[in-house]
Amino acid sequence: MSGARGEAILSLPDGTEARILFTNRAVAEAEAALGRSVIVLLEDFQEGRAGIIETATLLRVGMEAERRDSRSGGRVVSDNDAYNVLDQVGFGRALAAVMEAVSAVLTFDAEEDADPNP
Repeated sequence: MSGARGEAILSLPDGTEARILFTNRAVAEAEAALGRSVIVLLEDFQEGRAGIIETATLLRVGMEAERRDSRSGGRVVSDNDAYNVLDQVGFGRALAAVMEAVSAVLTFDAEEDADPNP
């Protein structure tokens, strides 16, 4: 599926990967879980008013969206799963991956991304 979607992959020291996916639906789920918009959240990160909890929540939502999208089955991604990834890669890498994926959704423009040679 194309469209407003942002993906990131974090390679973990234990040899596995954490795959992250954000779509408009996943962004909305993150906003509902955090009680504020991602635009406000971006400002909060820049001003130092957001941190580990928000990053872990975004990570969990993105990992769960990827799990559902891939139809790989398994159990729902938990907060503990997100904190495990955060512990393995660190705050900076996790936040950068999540924000890259979220930004791809927020900046998506169907006209700009249209194939000029359909």
